[in-house]
Amino acid sequence: MTPEPVLTPHKVTVLLVDDQPMIGEAVRRMLLNEPDVVFHYCREAAKALDEAARIQPTVILQDLVMPDIDGLTLVRAFRAALPTRDTPLIVLSTKEEPTVKAEAFALGANDYLVKLPDRLELLARIRYHSRGYINLLERNEAYQALLESERRLAHEMEQAAKYVASLLPDKLKKGPITTDWRFIPSAELGGDSFGYHWLDDDHFAFYLLDVSGHGIGSALLSVSAMNALRSQALPQTDFRIPGQVLFALNNAFPMEQQNGLFFTIWYGVYHRQTRKLDYSGGGHPPALLVTGPTADQAMMRVLEASGPMIGAVSDLEFETASTTLDTFAKVYLYSDGVYEIERIDKTMWPFDDFLDYMRQGPHDVVPEAKMDSLIAYDREIQGREEFVDDCSIVTLRFT
Repeated sequence: MTPEPVLTPHKVTVLLVDDQPMIGEAVRRMLLNEPDVVFHYCREAAKALDEAARIQPTVILQDLVMPDIDGLTLVRAFRAALPTRDTPLIVLSTKEEPTVKAEAFALGANDYLVKLPDRLELLARIRYHSRGYINLLERNEAYQALLESERRLAHEMEQAAKYVASLLPDKLKKGPITTDWRFIPSAELGGDSFGYHWLDDDHFAFYLLDVSGHGIGSALLSVSAMNALRSQALPQTDFRIPGQVLFALNNAFPMEQQNGLFFTIWYGVYHRQTRKLDYSGGGHPPALLVTGPTADQAMMRVLEASGPMIGAVSDLEFETASTTLDTFAKVYLYSDGVYEIERIDKTMWPFDDFLDYMRQGPHDVVPEAKMDSLIAYDREIQGREEFVDDCSIVTLRFT
């Protein structure tokens, strides 16, 4: 986890710039018994900018009449220098002249005192101006700390997304089953993951799951569930029977042991010899089965599986449904991030409209065509490139 930012504590720090040591000593004594005030004295105006940059005062007291540099010129210099451009500046003068006051304020002075003022008044003004400046420093530091925290969090999310992507399966380009997929993680990283593999010489399992929430926790649960499926590490489970697999997942990942997170899943097993597809689902959008000899004559079926989400209630049964795949049938698995899209007019894209879009094709021998057209259309209707949730879609073609 990204650590909480630690802000720098600030004390009231006074820099007095005055060529008269007697004034310096008088001010020092005024502030001597104030434990929250740190006092610095600079006699030479020519060194004042360097001294201010070194000690970073929260208020500057500055004489207007000095032998080497005109006081108003020094006010202008303080305001031009990056370290002191916002530092409160109290001008000290032996005279109260309206024109001099007006020019000092015009050049950036915050206050004007006839020296030497009463001790209580001087302390009140020092604390007043310092308090406002310290608040400004703390706001700026908090903002910078927030930016840094967000930068580190974004980096962590990027690394986590790369890790999740590294676990996704290779695309199968030849054989009785070919596959292709698209995975676009959201900026906050959701819990999408998917996979497929041969259980034995005749049975091919494929699945897609989506963990609730966003962030590292969701990604880790997704990876854990994927590893359980890939390694077939659920006890007393026949991974050729989808209902059994979901039953075992539901008991293995109770949400009370996963920081309240649950996940949805669609899981199918294809029997190569009979071309039978058994499938089950837990709270997940249905898979889409496209059949037909050509793109123009293709038909789409919704392979609905209405089981509950995984992890909510233990010992629930999950039904296994079945269908038979024609030659060159295609199956689409996807997460809800591909259709739960807020359009430019702030309305949600209806699921039925998503199904209508998927029915239109193209469903040809180039499996990436439909996936890429869907992602491009999502970006078009939402009016931006980024997705608020993980966007995952897998295409499987059975020859």
